[in-house]
Parts: sequence; C-alpha cells; structure tokens
Amino acid sequence: MFSDNKKPRPMNEFGGQPNRIEKNTKIKGDITSEADFRIDGKLEGNVTTSGKVVIGKDGYINGKVECVNADIEGRFNGELMVKDLLSLKSSATIEGTVSVAKLAVEPGATFNAACTMGKAAASASAPKMQSTKKDEPAKAS
Repeated sequence: MFSDNKKPRPMNEFGGQPNRIEKNTKIKGDITSEADFRIDGKLEGNVTTSGKVVIGKDGYINGKVECVNADIEGRFNGELMVKDLLSLKSSATIEGTVSVAKLAVEPGATFNAACTMGKAAASASAPKMQSTKKDEPAKAS
C-alpha cells in the first residue's frame, strides 16, 4: 500500500521500470524484458523486449536484438529487428542485418547493414511473401 504522501513511480507503457546496463559493465548472455532497456556498457548476447532499446554513446551490443523501438548512439553488430521505429543518432555505428518498419538516420551515422524495411519486414516471425502491388509492371516470359 502507498501512503497518502507517496505516489507510485510512473511506469512506461509496457508496465515495467526501465532497465540499465551502466558504463564500464560487461555482460555475456541473453536478456528478456517487458520494459525499456538502456545499454551504456557492453553486451555480448541477445536482447528481447516488448519495449524500447537505447544504446548510449559508449554502449555496444554484439548479438541479436528484438524490440518495438530503438534509439542508437553507440555501436551495434549483429541482427537487429525493430517492429516500429529505429532512430540512429550521428554517433551510431551499425553493422550486420536490420529489419525495421521505419528508419530515421541523422547525418554522420555509419550504417553498414543489409536492411529490410516495411511493416512486414519488422515482423520477425512473419514469413516473407511475394509482393502483390497492383502498380507493378507485368513481366513477360
């Protein structure tokens, strides 16, 4: 129970407190969370969250990340699957493969990745389907 003069801390929309890996911290392993996650240290492993992943300026992830949104200022190497918006700040360095619905890149960011964009691309479990756009020209055989 909360007393009358204390209010609960605000929680993010996913119902959990944000998690953080601080600078000068190194972790090897996999992380699963329903809350937002901020990495200012180094992580070798996988991150799965139904929230947002933030890689700070000194942060580094080598592995696979699955999240709803991501803001990257630091370095990432591996497989990145973002269901909605991936925002790369000018100091970001990305290498590997990226699957995202929307992408925002500031000038100065390094993006050396194979990228698939669109709502279907961001769904990790969705099978790849052939395009059925009506505007496509007919192909003669």
